[in-house]
Amino acid sequence: MLLNHEELSLSDLFRLLFSSDVEKRKVVDSKENKEESFERRWLMFVSIVVQKTLQFFSRPLSFVGSCIEMWLGLLSSNGGFGGLLLNVLTGKVVVPDKESATFVSFIGNFDKRTELDKSIERGDPRYNAALAMMAAKASYENPIYIQTIVNNHWQMEFLGSFDFWNEYQNKATTQAFLMRDTTQPGEEETIVVSFRGTEPFDADAWCSDFDISWYEFPGVGRVHGGFMKALGLQKSLGWPKTLQQQETHSFSYYEIREMLRELMRRNDRAKYVVTGHSLGGALAVLFAAVLTFHGEEMLLERMEGIYAFGQPRVGDAKFGEYMKGKMDEYGIRYYRFVYGYDIVARLPYDNSALMFKHFGTCIYFDRNYQAQVVVEEPNKNYFSLMGTLTMIWNAMMEIIRSFTICRSHGEEYREGWFMRLFRIMGLLIPGVPAHCPQDYVNSTRLGPPHLFSSSL
Repeated sequence: MLLNHEELSLSDLFRLLFSSDVEKRKVVDSKENKEESFERRWLMFVSIVVQKTLQFFSRPLSFVGSCIEMWLGLLSSNGGFGGLLLNVLTGKVVVPDKESATFVSFIGNFDKRTELDKSIERGDPRYNAALAMMAAKASYENPIYIQTIVNNHWQMEFLGSFDFWNEYQNKATTQAFLMRDTTQPGEEETIVVSFRGTEPFDADAWCSDFDISWYEFPGVGRVHGGFMKALGLQKSLGWPKTLQQQETHSFSYYEIREMLRELMRRNDRAKYVVTGHSLGGALAVLFAAVLTFHGEEMLLERMEGIYAFGQPRVGDAKFGEYMKGKMDEYGIRYYRFVYGYDIVARLPYDNSALMFKHFGTCIYFDRNYQAQVVVEEPNKNYFSLMGTLTMIWNAMMEIIRSFTICRSHGEEYREGWFMRLFRIMGLLIPGVPAHCPQDYVNSTRLGPPHLFSSSL
């Protein structure tokens, strides 16, 4: 059952809300003659209204985001506010180029670290997780920036950054990049596939997040419809194993699968990991899920791990059981990292109406970066009176920590003014600053090594 908010009229919207037979609504693609509860229909109603609103404001939202990024770029390029003011007065303002190797995205301004932790070397259980998180963070940047970081800073090989088509949104809204870790001895190598997460001012990405319709894999379970569409779900076809050769657009699952097939054929000792932050983490998990659905034995056997950071829930309990079985069958390590009260990792709800469930190894970090392996993160559905008070207290302590962490862990952990300002927002909306890449990078570097070889 997939929601088609693009084809929805106002009358359809209200008929959806007040008629339990959702199959008759043209807003829904459903192969089942299914009646939905009012609670479920209300959530579908809200989902569609939010998506419609986001699309209506997509251009002004993008404009605001561009202005903020340009302002941050001006401050960075001119040595801060004082330097910018001086350069304005002297006519020497440095205007940043958004497609350059030095321009940093809105997300990137929270954590400008570009170097890998040199104390975490290959063989350290934290190595893949730390590399994967840095790749997930880099995925928010422009292709030239990513290439420079991978080739010059990490001394690895950049294989390309790509924009992929979403057939339901009728535009290229999914981004990912590939790189090769060539630091290994002999002919061994690891390919890293990194999916970009949700950019704060990207209405299309938010629509993917808020599209809580289901896509059902026969015999496998139900999966988040918005994420499936972003990965390359085909209208009227679902997930055919191969696409028609005359297809003019590139879809993320199919294109990345072909690239990996070729890379694995060239080197019998090559393996790969899939990673992403936020929406990117969800796409990383579902990429593996579609591989299992298509029976891609070679690619599944060569997949070394899935590293998802701040990942939202992607499917129901049946899907989770199916995936756990497949991960065990192919020996794939799936790590789901959750820092503190990250709100995104607790959405969509795990309740009787939405029925989303997490699965896999959850490595949970508190505000002191103390870690433990758990089945489910604390306060799993985020909203509760007692939970809110605890989260506000935690946000206050994180603000204090932002001024002291460089003394306890070193200069590389120093937080900038932008991250500190955003942490104050956590006093009003606890759990939002905790979703930023900063704390996930810290977690993979400061976490105890033995936890990164744990499994449930």
